[in-house]
Amino acid sequence: MRRLLPVTDQTAAAPGTEHPGGAAREWSLDELAEAYAYPADTGSGGAWLRANMVSSLDGAAQHEGRSQPISTATDMRIFGTLRALADVVVVGAETVRLEGYRPARARDAFAGRRAAAGQGPAPAIAVVSASLELDFSLPLFTAPLVPTLVITGAGAPSDRLAAARQAGARVVIAGDANAVDPARAVRELAGLGFRRLLTEGGPRMLGQFVAAGVLDELCLTLSPVLTSGDAQRIVGGPGLAEPERFRLAGLLEEAGFLFARYRRI
Repeated sequence: MRRLLPVTDQTAAAPGTEHPGGAAREWSLDELAEAYAYPADTGSGGAWLRANMVSSLDGAAQHEGRSQPISTATDMRIFGTLRALADVVVVGAETVRLEGYRPARARDAFAGRRAAAGQGPAPAIAVVSASLELDFSLPLFTAPLVPTLVITGAGAPSDRLAAARQAGARVVIAGDANAVDPARAVRELAGLGFRRLLTEGGPRMLGQFVAAGVLDELCLTLSPVLTSGDAQRIVGGPGLAEPERFRLAGLLEEAGFLFARYRRI
């Protein structure tokens, strides 16, 4: 991997040299953690919401319903690093089902960094679902290192609320009878002490965060593949009245994969 942006003295080193910034090499987890550190200043609602997504060259967020075929080992190392930096991982119910989500695990490599930041051993997983049509017998709910949260609306069925609580999930009400309010979800999580937020999709839920104006940062892996077909884009849902502008804050490259960070202007 090599850093393309931001440009530093190390970045500008001649290709093929042993200089640690400009030469292509494997980055340590500590270096990745520094490159993807959350900002000191929080964003929307007292929290910083970052998304992590992967896209093919032709805009597909998935291949045959899953993101793994367009990913790479380095992308998964960044995926793990972003999780290790987060207080909570916010994910849509459909993505939980499609990707087979499991509880986040503690990682020794990040234990000291998390302890210094006042974080627990692993991030919580927060599943967004208005209907709570979830399988509460899954390990995500019955055997997490830290309790899984379910974010739902005030009109969630009482039997599903009871099932969630019986499974050990922590219920967060952040919406009306029919839907979850993305901005309120961010505020509720911040109020519970979850200020470093990471969402891994899916596209429809990410579209709701974008439409609500609460996405602070997008970490986007551009995969050098073409998939064709009619796969979803990384963001779904209604279009914005005005496009929202982000600035490029960082760019890494390895084997044709680009790992970009964009922050809202």
